[in-house]
Amino acid sequence: MGGLDRDGAPLSPVVLSVPHAGRDYPAALLGALRLPATALTILEDRFVDAVAQGARTQETMLVQRRARAWIDLNRGEGERDPRVDEGVRPHGQPAPSAKVRSGLGLVPRRAGAAGDLWRRRFSGKEVAARIEQDYRPYHAALAAALAAAQARFGVAVLLDVHSMPPLGDHARIVLGDRFGHAAAHRFVARLEAAAAQAGVRTALNTPYAGGHILERHAAPARGIHAIQIEFDRTLYLDAALDRPGAGLPAVVALLQQMIAAAADEALTGDGIALAAE
Repeated sequence: MGGLDRDGAPLSPVVLSVPHAGRDYPAALLGALRLPATALTILEDRFVDAVAQGARTQETMLVQRRARAWIDLNRGEGERDPRVDEGVRPHGQPAPSAKVRSGLGLVPRRAGAAGDLWRRRFSGKEVAARIEQDYRPYHAALAAALAAAQARFGVAVLLDVHSMPPLGDHARIVLGDRFGHAAAHRFVARLEAAAAQAGVRTALNTPYAGGHILERHAAPARGIHAIQIEFDRTLYLDAALDRPGAGLPAVVALLQQMIAAAADEALTGDGIALAAE
């Protein structure tokens, strides 16, 4: 996780989270597949961890190593899909979310055009183990990192780093703040300005406004701001969108500028004054 001084206090108000870049595919997962393992890469934010790791200097950073196909950290615990999860009770449950209906729940059911992933349903015990061993520890560590940053600096800023398929002629970076509910706009404006200075077009909340991680951890009224950053994969991957490409250093440099802008806003902007009121 890193980013701490000798007394264990954070060195920066910025916390980085990379929940979807994991490439660790457990044997139990591979044994349940009905598709080639290569089909699962469509669920990955392919090598965006290389962007975040290259950009990080002194920030606390969490990177999920387990693949998203194993468990999706950006879903709520209740977003369990009965079509793949035997632990979901057939009655008394809330209506499935749009993500669950589309096959992208806590345990994903589908991988884009490749279709259904699994040759069997997973037992409730199997899914509960993933929640206990992977999902809850990540969220607990993220909550602790944000609390520590807020305690030291008066403000914490979570940058939740993702990547996306190209959007055609549209933006190359999509920032999400859950339509203003996850972060004060001054932080978004600083990230937009950093991207503009690098000549990269951004969009806000469309088509990605931020998921469960922002919903769960953002608390602007308490000085904890959270922004999701989606990088177009063509910016930093090769032509096949499979391996890091020639554009990686430029995207690393851009994320460094965005991190620096967020930290500067936290330390010199309105955040500290508001936190003290």
